[in-house]
Amino acid sequence: MMVVISFSSRRGVYDEGSDTELRPDGASDSETKTDTGVPDVPVPADDTPEVLNKALSGLSSRWKNWWVRGILTLAMISFFFFIIYLGPIVLMMIVMVVQIKCFHEIITIGYSVYHSYHLPWFRTLSWYFLLCVNYFFYGETVTDYFFTLVQREMPLRILSKYHRFISFALYLTGFCMFVLSLVKKHYRLQFYMFGWTHVTLLIVVTQSHLIIHNLFEGMIWFIVPISCVICNDIMAYMFGFFFGRTPLIKLSPKKTWEGFIGGFFATVVFGILLSYVMAGYSYFVCPVEFNNDSNSFTVDCEPSELFQLQDYTLPTVLETLTGWSTVRMYPFQIHTIALSTFASVMGPFGGFFASGFKRAFKIKDFANTIPGHGGIMDRFDCQYLMATFVNVYIASFIRGPNPTKVIQQLLALRLDQQLQIFNSMKTHLIEKGLLPAAEE
Repeated sequence: MMVVISFSSRRGVYDEGSDTELRPDGASDSETKTDTGVPDVPVPADDTPEVLNKALSGLSSRWKNWWVRGILTLAMISFFFFIIYLGPIVLMMIVMVVQIKCFHEIITIGYSVYHSYHLPWFRTLSWYFLLCVNYFFYGETVTDYFFTLVQREMPLRILSKYHRFISFALYLTGFCMFVLSLVKKHYRLQFYMFGWTHVTLLIVVTQSHLIIHNLFEGMIWFIVPISCVICNDIMAYMFGFFFGRTPLIKLSPKKTWEGFIGGFFATVVFGILLSYVMAGYSYFVCPVEFNNDSNSFTVDCEPSELFQLQDYTLPTVLETLTGWSTVRMYPFQIHTIALSTFASVMGPFGGFFASGFKRAFKIKDFANTIPGHGGIMDRFDCQYLMATFVNVYIASFIRGPNPTKVIQQLLALRLDQQLQIFNSMKTHLIEKGLLPAAEE
């Protein structure tokens, strides 16, 4: 028996037939039907600002949507630049806010189904698990990047030492609460929503944690990847709007090959130019570090070779086309080609995944937070894939072992363990000829 969920949305209704007969209260006659019957979600009102509605009243719906998206996109980009100006702390706070909002939008979709059966604790448990996972991830981050501060304060030192045990105890409490909340005839739905919450945590919280880790490597590792995804989204939309003829994928009928290819080339060029501009400023390229003396974040350093101009010999084909034998550029720009290529080729699959998710639950957008764009999750669906790629890319091709973290781990050992490691290192350095041999 096929059971299909039916939802309404603010820009239309996806409706499919269902052979499940529901009672007036929304529940079905059997446990299977009880777990899967879903009531309709009311269609939200048009959320376009009244000023824009009046100014664009004479346009067709297609061009009206184009102008609404364009104006609000410029507003969001301006806000993004303003946040960058405010510095890394504000950027981290914005990442947290976006994470919470994305989680809220996805959970609300599930709650629209779950709440109709008046079952207890789902929303409470969802936010409780969000708190637990954030406590675990950000507790690890605080220990890594604020080690000296943590060791200086006794309460923080205790929390750091038993951090994983505390995190597990918090999660275990939520797990037991879920088991106690199980209601007869609704077990399947409750376990379905339990899995919904955990998959949402995996997608949203884990990725936002990786974004913050990328930010600590230098704001350029945060800004360039995000900007490449934004550029690809805009340029693919532009190319598709004006030149799109060939459908790309059934999950997103409006996506075209023309938009996909045009967005790819535009994003690669944009990434190279943006990284060239940003690589010249230490504010963007220096790792974000915590200064224990001033108890503040600093972004001051001597730029690494990655951000120093070098001469590169062009291949014969490019030399013939451009007339240049060499080109002077930052090594980071070469890495930017990989980042922008991923943003253009693989990044859209985050959007396709979100499209499949929305179609599965018969909704057009995750929310109506941003007129013409949908919810925050609709704007950040590609960013989460990008965050993981950047983190893996840095770990694989850029960053070696971090001496600072190694020293922090050594200082956390007992004194006899530190002495043992010291003697082992001394013997190793003597064998390598870097230290004089000890006299007999």
